[in-house]
Amino acid sequence: MQVLKFGGSSVANAANIQKVVAIVQKAILKEPTVLVVSAMGGITDSLLETGNFAATANETYKELLKQMENRHLDAVRELLPIQQQSATLSLVKQQFNELDGICDGVFLLGELSPRTKDRIVSHGELLSSLIISATLQSLQIDQVWVDARKFITTNTHHGNAAVDFTVTEKKIQNYYTQNPHQLYVVPGFISSDGNNNTTTLGRGGSDYTAAIFAAATQATVLEIWTDVSGMMTADPRLVQNAKPIQRISYQEAMELSHFGAKIIYPPTIQPVMSRNIPVWIKNTFAPDEYGTLIENESAVTDSFIRGISSINKISLLSLEGSGMIGIPGFSKRLFEALANESVNVILITQSSSEHSICVGINEADTEKARRSIDHGFSYEIQSGKVEPLKVESGLSIVALVGEQMKSHPGVSGKMFGALGRNGINVRAIAQGSSEKNISAVLSAVDVKKAINVLHEEFFETTYKQLNVFIAGTGNVGGKLLGQIKKQCQYLQDDLRLQIQVIGLANSKKIYVNEDGINLDNWKEQLQQAPAGTIHDFVKLIIEKNLRNSVFVDVTANSEVAGVYGSLLEKSVSVVACNKIACSSAYTSYQHLKALSREYNAMFLFETNVGAGLPVIGTLNDLLRSGDKVNRIQAVLSGTLNFVFNNYNGTKPFAQIVRQAQDEGYTEPDPRLDLGGTDVMRKIMILAREAGQHVEMDDISNQYFLPASCFEGSVEDFYTEMSKQETHFKTIYEAAAADNCKLKFVASYENGKAAVGLRHIPANSDFYHLYGKDNLVLFYTDRYPEQPLVIKGAGAGADVTASGVFADIIRVAR
Repeated sequence: MQVLKFGGSSVANAANIQKVVAIVQKAILKEPTVLVVSAMGGITDSLLETGNFAATANETYKELLKQMENRHLDAVRELLPIQQQSATLSLVKQQFNELDGICDGVFLLGELSPRTKDRIVSHGELLSSLIISATLQSLQIDQVWVDARKFITTNTHHGNAAVDFTVTEKKIQNYYTQNPHQLYVVPGFISSDGNNNTTTLGRGGSDYTAAIFAAATQATVLEIWTDVSGMMTADPRLVQNAKPIQRISYQEAMELSHFGAKIIYPPTIQPVMSRNIPVWIKNTFAPDEYGTLIENESAVTDSFIRGISSINKISLLSLEGSGMIGIPGFSKRLFEALANESVNVILITQSSSEHSICVGINEADTEKARRSIDHGFSYEIQSGKVEPLKVESGLSIVALVGEQMKSHPGVSGKMFGALGRNGINVRAIAQGSSEKNISAVLSAVDVKKAINVLHEEFFETTYKQLNVFIAGTGNVGGKLLGQIKKQCQYLQDDLRLQIQVIGLANSKKIYVNEDGINLDNWKEQLQQAPAGTIHDFVKLIIEKNLRNSVFVDVTANSEVAGVYGSLLEKSVSVVACNKIACSSAYTSYQHLKALSREYNAMFLFETNVGAGLPVIGTLNDLLRSGDKVNRIQAVLSGTLNFVFNNYNGTKPFAQIVRQAQDEGYTEPDPRLDLGGTDVMRKIMILAREAGQHVEMDDISNQYFLPASCFEGSVEDFYTEMSKQETHFKTIYEAAAADNCKLKFVASYENGKAAVGLRHIPANSDFYHLYGKDNLVLFYTDRYPEQPLVIKGAGAGADVTASGVFADIIRVAR
């Protein structure tokens, strides 16, 4: 014998029922079969609504009954040949006549008792099973309709009746021994008490019916057919890459189901679990897919975690006080207080000091639990032995489930480490000694993020996903997006890294797509996006609360730099091409670094100095390995190097600067470069990274631009430079007379920094520095005479974008 159960979605309409019939026709070729069916999808809720309408004297119940009747009659007409319809149509009408009579009585009395409610809802399964039985009969299958109420005997607890298994199993076994058939069609969910009054089996009742029949008949398998292909490693509505679980133990399945995986209801599989009958979860709409096989033993696989689940709308109740220490009975009294109000405890945790105990309960039970506990401990609270009950709501429980966890050390560390790195605060922890489950209580707003983080940590062997938000889509930003698009396949194949651009912002608009922005047409998408500010963009990033989030700033905007702190506080890593934050007041720079450490979010700004050159990374490597930086000499402006490498007095100085700007080497306002401000910022950042407390005012700057060039707009600047051509020629000719080249050099030594235009002789490292190249010389304890040299292109959109890209990859690694 085998038992097949089909849920409401599987029998929701005639088309779906035909799928069920096709599956059953194949099944009965193997062995005799019990077919258990639920009511048509949505009918049970409609029947309950009908009863409630009638009880409140709302005549809408008549309209609802008519709608349901027509739905069932239509199904009969679609499923059965015309010449075989009349008997079944009569049966359906008979059932609805009975329902009309019951509801009319409820309407007149204005009362809906639990017993009457059971009678009303029982018609859902009776109707669907009678229609399916008639359909199978029309196909000349050896089948019989079996009224479950004649076999499943319960107590009188209507709505959730307890089964008398001894009596029930004896009735089922006697019937099947004496009435051999190929197929038995059974309505799920319904039963009867000792007086033959209709009762129902509560939540998951049809599954329970199937399990009872499977246990009584010693079935070879119980198949539960639903609208999904078995259990998943996580809720696919929350985790895009949730994977099917092919095999799982009873205990693991019950743990996952307890924590929100609603494929099965734990009590329903108890009868088959005690008989070691496998349960197979299958998909009516994809019958060839394997589904999930639930067995006694946990399947041995590479993954020792079987799945991740969650329960929402949780409240945490904490009872604390020194009067609890060493006094037996406090826990007993707490649980009695909750039991007296029928409050179900979902999670328990107690400190080893006995100073506190906390329990997790459904949020809906919070107030009655609070009243009961306050009353039960009123004396201790008034005398100060116990503090008033602390209640926290708006919480959820996330659970990691797997029987094989007990043989793998470090699972808890891996779990809480992953959550911590993503800024997810854990309020309470519980783990049983069997080590099948590790549960964490956390804020409800973090649930989706937490499940994705844990799923990536324990199940994603293929790749890690970074969710990237980019502010600034101009020259450098555009190049960065092009590089990400070009390299995405390489990163996924070779580094197991998927970079998903989720958000883009420019000075006017913001565009966010949680599924990832198509980088083929990002410009059009951004152009069509709504208007928004950088603060709107940050608000969206925080609201999305995605795992492994990275904010990338490729602007030169002080307002954008001002949002770093609020992002780091939410454990969003920051990659900054923008130098403003790191060159602001030292206290602000230190604050951002401290936030990065505190909230496990990376703050990277390699491109602040030398574009794509590994200047800051190299400096940090020196310091981390115990070296000491004594002196730094550097040409840090690709712009200024380009200008002075190309200016020889034959072309106007202003024309060379304009060329540098047109080729993308300068800041939006070239005066930041030519005035030395940009170089001052860079040497200050290097000095700070070397451990020095340096402010902009501490850096001396030997300006070569006349003061008049700093007045007015950028265009005014170019006009004034043209007027000052004689000044620039004089500077050039003085250097040429000394057989020197002009270089704008930054230096740091003994805690002091300076920048300025220098005459560079032929024997200097800086003399043969061409184009837009930068050169940095680190003199350290390990490199006292021959410095550590970093040289290469220090300006340009491509190399700057590549440096930002490298920082993004560092966040992942």
